[in-house]
Amino acid sequence: MADRPTRPAITTALLLAAATLLAACGGDAPAPGGAATGSPEGASPEGATVRAALLTQGPVSDAGWYAGAYEGLLMLRDSLGWDVRHQQTRTPAEFDEAFHSYGSQGYDVVFAHGNEYQDAAMRAGERFPDMTVVVSGGGRVAANVVPLIFRLEQGSYLAGMLAGGMTATGTVGMVGGVAIPPAEGTFLAFEAGALAANPDVTVLEAWIGSWDDVAAAKEAAVAQLRRGADVVIHNTDGASFAIFQAVREERARGRSAWALGMNRDQNDVAPDVILGSAVIRIPQAFLALARAWQAGGVGGSPFHTGMDVGIVDLVVNPALADHIPQELLDRIDAARRAILDGSLDVPRVQFIEGEEGAPGP
Repeated sequence: MADRPTRPAITTALLLAAATLLAACGGDAPAPGGAATGSPEGASPEGATVRAALLTQGPVSDAGWYAGAYEGLLMLRDSLGWDVRHQQTRTPAEFDEAFHSYGSQGYDVVFAHGNEYQDAAMRAGERFPDMTVVVSGGGRVAANVVPLIFRLEQGSYLAGMLAGGMTATGTVGMVGGVAIPPAEGTFLAFEAGALAANPDVTVLEAWIGSWDDVAAAKEAAVAQLRRGADVVIHNTDGASFAIFQAVREERARGRSAWALGMNRDQNDVAPDVILGSAVIRIPQAFLALARAWQAGGVGGSPFHTGMDVGIVDLVVNPALADHIPQELLDRIDAARRAILDGSLDVPRVQFIEGEEGAPGP
């Protein structure tokens, strides 16, 4: 397994502080510690400190997709000296307002963290040609609108292998938030991985229509557990906590059941039930893109990042690793190597307008 950086305790503290600040004040909030101090690496071509903003639709306290993006924003501040801001925007009207606000203030880069921002991003890109808009999981490209594409299906394929190899009932479950193409792609790959490990496995799929609806997520997870699923993965945000809780309650009733995390290393969120996580190391992806932007190498095409550069992987929970047969771990490692050398082509959903074919890992 590829080495992964240890998340320092201070990052968690900063995330909690940021969540408290956002809940209390709402709207635009500076990163903890205020504006970053400029540095030579963080300077724009004119010598001024680069200003960057992050837009998220959900809270950065979700221990997943949004938390990873916020950590990435802090990395740009701390590693590059950028002046950074974060804003939670809940509706399409707020998307447009936020883009207009940052564009009018002369911000250099806006990270819009989610496929849902792509239409507003295209409008903003046209109106503010000097501002670069990066859309995580976006599907549309312009000279200054850049989809940041995480090859998460590579990690979710390995998670599927783990699920297929660990199920005792022959049934595994997938609970998703909103059925957008990037999320659908992770489930397509998860199912393929499960079938690779166990050709007779049954894969259940449910979409709750929300990233953060805890009640709906728990209902969907419970329904899958009642249908025999004993390993459940999610692709949600804040709603993931309910899925982990449903699995924990199932185990409390004496039944063997496991959960899998996604989007971020969530193994420590519920270390008693999460076997492993299909991770995106979002901070490192943000940093790589930011450095490419500073070098003039971003714009007019998607920015792909995946397992080949250590951004995507399956991270097994060390607290539960003894429950996983070594033979299964070896098969997963072999599949990882095959993905990296190109001999294993993980299925994916193609969703970028005008892009021919699916790029390799």
